[in-house]
Amino acid sequence: MNTPQDARKYAPATQRNREPILEVLLQVLPENGTILEVASGTGEHAVFFAPRLTPRQWLPSDPNPELRASITAWIQHSPGNNLYPPLEIDATQPIWPVETDKSGNYSPIVAIVNINMIHISPWSACLGLMAGASRILPPGGILYLYGPYKRGGEHTAPSNAAFDESLRAQNPEWGVRNLEDVVAAASQCHLSLQATYQMPANNLSLVFQHSGK
Repeated sequence: MNTPQDARKYAPATQRNREPILEVLLQVLPENGTILEVASGTGEHAVFFAPRLTPRQWLPSDPNPELRASITAWIQHSPGNNLYPPLEIDATQPIWPVETDKSGNYSPIVAIVNINMIHISPWSACLGLMAGASRILPPGGILYLYGPYKRGGEHTAPSNAAFDESLRAQNPEWGVRNLEDVVAAASQCHLSLQATYQMPANNLSLVFQHSGK
């Protein structure tokens, strides 16, 4: 019989990027409330960030049942008082479970964090993320994105170009996005770019704020 820990998955990039991401999150996240992580993946970020971001609450999610099992296993391995069980959220869906939950289990969602998703998913996932953030976030709420981006249609490093090629070989709908396209999609959903941070391995942190309109 497998133990819960057997379900834990590992993403090597997490070990490399978690400290720089945390440094930005500590600067840009509201001081209280629930942080919804969309596309939490293995769950390694969730168990690392949650205890370091108290008193904020961390709510992980992922559409993949194997990854939700990994998140649950990581939480069982590294439990925290401010870490919720993972939800099933598909960013492309018009309504997310947190919008219909009437249990009162969560304090208000004040920010959404999305790490390394929009280039490993169809463009519709990016559009869905922006729409969901617009519906859920309060005025002044924060949407944080992390990942590689093109600028003006050009890759910022040869490694990103090679990564983009490998992604599109796996799925033609995937690929490194144009920063300007992401900012425009956000703007359509009343999310304005507040700050851009240069991150390790030619990645960027993007911080958007919801205008409330």
